[in-house]
Amino acid sequence: MNQELDNIIKAMARLHGRDLSLYDDVFLVKSLEKRLAATGIPTLAAYGELLAADGGEAETFLQSLSISFSEFFRNPLTFALLEQQVLPALLAEKERSGQKELRIWSAGCAAGQEPYSLAILLNELTESRKHTVAFRIFATDNSIAALTAAHQGVYEATELQNVRLKHLGKYFAGSEGTYKILPSLKCLVNFSVYNLVEEGSDSPSASIYGDFDLILCSNLLFYYRPEIRQ
Repeated sequence: MNQELDNIIKAMARLHGRDLSLYDDVFLVKSLEKRLAATGIPTLAAYGELLAADGGEAETFLQSLSISFSEFFRNPLTFALLEQQVLPALLAEKERSGQKELRIWSAGCAAGQEPYSLAILLNELTESRKHTVAFRIFATDNSIAALTAAHQGVYEATELQNVRLKHLGKYFAGSEGTYKILPSLKCLVNFSVYNLVEEGSDSPSASIYGDFDLILCSNLLFYYRPEIRQ
């Protein structure tokens, strides 16, 4: 298995210019097994030959590595801590120090669920407590398709199960089936394409100079090898 996987990694780099060595082996194998099932090919060795010969299948496999699943307020405990402790403390510190802006980066933002969730929390906190601190949320992903969906801001009801009813009515328009982000929330997030593992860059160009107070990247770390996560 390891040799077959290594052969596929080397072939994808040589023939298609994509470095798969960044990814965790378990994640790669699971992704390959799904393509074996979809194509009916029995072994990794045979599938490796297909990848070498068929650019279309190689692209399909590469797209399968760009997992863009997320949901609003994913991991409710994390967002409860953000709402009750982390974000209020950051806002208070900004006010004490006389700084006027809180800067947050949602890395691997998928279709926008995470940064929009942050925007809801921050908008509620700054409105209710009349903070003088503004906030900027930068959201990045290396999938153009995911970012297009984020810009559109249309979601199924199943993705909104953790959204409070008052927030659903305040920030979304729609019915029980499909909901659309209102412009008043959409304008609070800056979306851009960014590859976290690209050499020579340490923050999205849209942020100009980085300097973030908070970075969220839990959506993607487990896809990479330990040394890449570090």
